[in-house]
Amino acid sequence: MNTEAMESTESTESIESIDTVVIGGGQAGLATGYHLARTGRPFVILEAGERIGDCWRQRWDSLRLFSPAKFDGLPGLPYPGPAWGFPTRDEFADYLQAYAAWAELPVRTGVRVRRLSYDGQRYVVETEGGVRYLAANVVVAAGYDRLAKTPPYAGQLNSAIRQLHAVEYRNPGQLPDGPVLVVGAGNSGADIAMELAATRRVLLSGPHPGQIPWRIERRAARLLTPVLFFLFRHVLTVRTPMGRKVRPKVLAHSAPLIRVKGKDLAAAGVERVARTTGVRGGVPELGDGQLAEVAGVVWCTGFAPDVSWIDLPGVFDADGEPAQRRGVVDGQPGLYFVGRLFQYALASSMIQGVGRDAEFVARHIAARNVPEPKKVTLGLGGGRSRA
Repeated sequence: MNTEAMESTESTESIESIDTVVIGGGQAGLATGYHLARTGRPFVILEAGERIGDCWRQRWDSLRLFSPAKFDGLPGLPYPGPAWGFPTRDEFADYLQAYAAWAELPVRTGVRVRRLSYDGQRYVVETEGGVRYLAANVVVAAGYDRLAKTPPYAGQLNSAIRQLHAVEYRNPGQLPDGPVLVVGAGNSGADIAMELAATRRVLLSGPHPGQIPWRIERRAARLLTPVLFFLFRHVLTVRTPMGRKVRPKVLAHSAPLIRVKGKDLAAAGVERVARTTGVRGGVPELGDGQLAEVAGVVWCTGFAPDVSWIDLPGVFDADGEPAQRRGVVDGQPGLYFVGRLFQYALASSMIQGVGRDAEFVARHIAARNVPEPKKVTLGLGGGRSRA
């Protein structure tokens, strides 16, 4: 082989050693970074999106947060604007980007993690860009439950029926003219059904998940919402009998409707239909035997855990949930989770709840008796540098 050919086949992979790697640069990862920065331990945040906040920008166009701005700030920096306004997806995404800059967090964007393993001494974080990170600690703050879940019979639909999962839905223009079946009557399904009903007939399939009994945007909510969030943070936790009773139900079922109410759907002309149970003749079949003759289907059927990239034993329980205690995985010292649904409290996956869990994890990392590694960058075939 000539020299030119040898040079063209040299690996560009590099290895970097650092104390802590945070996987995910959304609100959970940024809150973790804020608290890690105060421990003095070196860390890096890896974000798959090209920009901080892209996890929000990729959701449907009309999305607004369910929590008022008063409760949408991360540690150290309140959300700007009217306290009782409800930020749009883009406004909150821009806030996350501004937060990372304000806190001077070491976020590396456009870095997607493809494998997390352990080599017997340190965690190995492999990325699609060819960089490996060796770390004493890893915080998983994203990428765990982002596999769109659709029923197995979805592939049997007539190809003429346009189908989207909620994660792909942006606006009504993606769907053809004609009736649309929205499968899944939780908050996403209700919001999307309301939007679609302005321009077409909409069938909403699935049981009603219940609803909170007040309007979140009315003045009366300014008294009720703080009480609700107090319950989410301090009462419904894994430490209270009530919290332990509620937790399995939260993990298994949709949350009650928050902004859209049942009577709003009826007033908009949304037709409630039975659960979608299969496909007959290429058409969605409902539980009562009726066929839903529609031009499009939007699957608001949630997400399945994506654990394929976590190549570690003893991390997950029989239900596929992380076997963690307030984010600490005892079976894998140095491994942590932040931002999981009901990780410690019902608020754990909420914007106003991630900061407390992130602080607990950062303190645990700071207390670990692990020698601080020297930062090493190794370019395979390209020399070695030591900082």
